[in-house]
Amino acid sequence: MVAVAHGSRDPRAAATVAALLDAVRARRPDVPAHAAFLDHAPPTPAQVLDGLARNGRSSGARRSVGGGRGLEDGAVVVLPLLLTAAYHSKTDIPGVLNRVRALHPRLRLRTAATLGPHPLLMDALERRLRDAGVEPGDPDTAVVLVSAGSSDASANATIARLARDWRARGWRDAVPAYASAAGPKPGEAVAALREAGAPRVAVASYFLAPGYFADKVRAEALAAGADAVSPVLGAAPEVAELIVHRYDEALESARRAAAG
Repeated sequence: MVAVAHGSRDPRAAATVAALLDAVRARRPDVPAHAAFLDHAPPTPAQVLDGLARNGRSSGARRSVGGGRGLEDGAVVVLPLLLTAAYHSKTDIPGVLNRVRALHPRLRLRTAATLGPHPLLMDALERRLRDAGVEPGDPDTAVVLVSAGSSDASANATIARLARDWRARGWRDAVPAYASAAGPKPGEAVAALREAGAPRVAVASYFLAPGYFADKVRAEALAAGADAVSPVLGAAPEVAELIVHRYDEALESARRAAAG
């Protein structure tokens, strides 16, 4: 498994990814798991994949689910540690993989789905809200679901849909917000809920790791009157379980394709 994160200049981000992959390895010690970053931090996906191809370590992917039946020799599952499908998963990662395939045509590359959307991420969000002292589904609490935001309208629409679905869990209200590239911004969403009479407003941080956006959202939301802002998802057990699930999905999809 090569788990590809966005990457950040903030060293907390890489440390969080390392802790998350430690949790994955604890669940699946038979699967060699490597971290890579699209930007701001080493190693890049191309560097990791090149090293695996040259050193032959990718054969470890054979020891996987299904009674030891894994992918064909030389196979690697590239797993985006991304919470929505947007530019990075649709353009950046495929571009990297095309270049790697040209250099290493015998290396079998399979791409897993992005982490989100998935119910396990909503469970992880609720775990982090509890960490911040917020009981999920409290009818007196309105929640703002904040993501990084994207130039990809479909990615932003996914966050809006998740907020609508989350409202049915019992919250007074649930609305989306975006740290960049789209609106409303977190502070605007918090202020609107306050003006609508919400007794309590909590912000759910839909970020995998700490960094600039997560810090910006916390500061802006609290300044606008939020009662609580949850920590990032980080190495929550639900996220580790989801990574294993996406990995197994990729394996099963490859087996079905091979079976015709």
